[in-house]
Amino acid sequence: MATPILTVANQLTLLRMALSPLLVVAVLSHDYTWALVIFVVAAVSDLLDGLIARLGHQKTTLGAMLDPVADKVLLNSSFVALTWTSGLEARIPAWLTVIALSRDAIILVSVTIINLTVGRRIFYPSLLGKLCTLSQILTAGAVLLLNALGVEWEPVMHLFRITLLLTVASALHYVHLASQGKGSSEPP
Repeated sequence: MATPILTVANQLTLLRMALSPLLVVAVLSHDYTWALVIFVVAAVSDLLDGLIARLGHQKTTLGAMLDPVADKVLLNSSFVALTWTSGLEARIPAWLTVIALSRDAIILVSVTIINLTVGRRIFYPSLLGKLCTLSQILTAGAVLLLNALGVEWEPVMHLFRITLLLTVASALHYVHLASQGKGSSEPP
């Protein structure tokens, strides 16, 4: 019997991808409360899809590929909207957004080169990659919350610096893994 493709976990991942444009529209419309609600729902769906996949034995190759893509769609679109939308009380610094987008481009190019030269490999998220994603979620969530409240809060700069460090460290880690060809052809 074939493994189902549209498992509950994969449906939650697709939901997260579908919520991303709605989040951007809410930010561009300066409706920060709705943007925050959409972001929280998307973040919770990220937690749930992983739990359901593991506990419900719904791990699939499709899910392993879709989940990081959904994360990147949500986070990259959030970062761009929260950096360059006019009228924000708090914003993600352009330098952090550029580094986050560059990290993803570097990882994508590295993995593509490995897959084309060595053979198909899937690079599952490492602990450092998961910490980077968590810090980016916290960064976007904090900036959305500050805008929903209509306040600036200088200590958020510490979160930006932590996110920068984790983003750079995880990029270097994934490039190292890719250069060693340490991907897997099977889910963990």
